[in-house]
Amino acid sequence: MADDAAAEGPARHASERVRRFKTDADRVAALEARTALVFSDKALALRAVTHKSYCNEHKDEPLEDNERLEFLGDAVVDLAIGHRLMERFTKATEGELSKLRALIVNEEGLGRIGRALALGDVLALGKGEELTGGRDKTSLIADAFEAVIGALYLSDGMPAVMRFVDRVFAEALEGVAEGRQGQDHKSLLQESAQSRFKASPRYRVVGESGPDHEKIFEVEVSIAAEVFARSSGRSKKEAEQAAAKDTLLELQRRAEVAANKPVDEPG
Repeated sequence: MADDAAAEGPARHASERVRRFKTDADRVAALEARTALVFSDKALALRAVTHKSYCNEHKDEPLEDNERLEFLGDAVVDLAIGHRLMERFTKATEGELSKLRALIVNEEGLGRIGRALALGDVLALGKGEELTGGRDKTSLIADAFEAVIGALYLSDGMPAVMRFVDRVFAEALEGVAEGRQGQDHKSLLQESAQSRFKASPRYRVVGESGPDHEKIFEVEVSIAAEVFARSSGRSKKEAEQAAAKDTLLELQRRAEVAANKPVDEPG
């Protein structure tokens, strides 16, 4: 499953930063080096970084793509983060825990961790996906990260997953414990809005109340002319952060609804 020669044109610049792997073992070794993991089952590790586009272009090879591992990894990372949140927030309700987990486990968050681990550089991609900048797509990197989690779970069990999660999610877990998510919510929303809508969020003060020494500000946030949230705070900055947080939760809710929406049968 060695890589094909780098594609010409737009993909060439992206592939120049990617080491060409002569063997499957080289690709797995690179994955292990980037993640500081050692997989007992190397075949699972290889499958975790094999995109379906590569399989489609190499049908003569006995390959499996990473989609089933992604499915499993999605559930495993939810379980792992949910476990840690229950340990940290012993009095939080189910609804509160779900919101905290949604701030950590989402496409942008997983993609950010995947980029930090340089997962895009070790993916086996088809030429078409390479041409469209697949190595840098947030969705693709997030999916690969979930697949790695799924592979680790099957290869080495939940204890290995928890050790990995504790390491790579440490900043995010500390962030929610301190009332933030590693970065501030406005920065996270800026990243998400650019990725999803190719637009920046706009904040507008829509109301003020209370005496000068205890004033409450109400801020509205919109993206591409659509209003997503209206939230309050004791300062404009606090209200903007609250509105950004609520918008991130709304975007996550919409993504989950879209993912679970049944596909209409053709007539």
